[in-house]
Amino acid sequence: MELPKFLLGDNTDYPDAIFIVHTQYPRFIINLENDEVEWLEEFSKEDEKELASEAENLIEAATAFYDREVSRYDS
Repeated sequence: MELPKFLLGDNTDYPDAIFIVHTQYPRFIINLENDEVEWLEEFSKEDEKELASEAENLIEAATAFYDREVSRYDS
C-alpha cells in the first residue's frame, strides 16, 4: 500500500490537539496545538545533525499540508 506523505489525525482523548503524521523517513507526529514533535525513528549523533537542518522544513511542510486540508473543507 502506498501512503500519502502526510496524514491528518485526531483523538477524542486530546480534544484540542491536531496531529499530522509524516509517513516517510524521518517519520514523526506533530501536534499543531503546541508544536510538540514525536520522532518515530531512532537517530545516531551523525543523523541528528542532519535532522536539525531538515526538521524545520518538514514541520513547515506539515503545517502547509494542514492549512491546505482545512481550506478544502471550507470550499
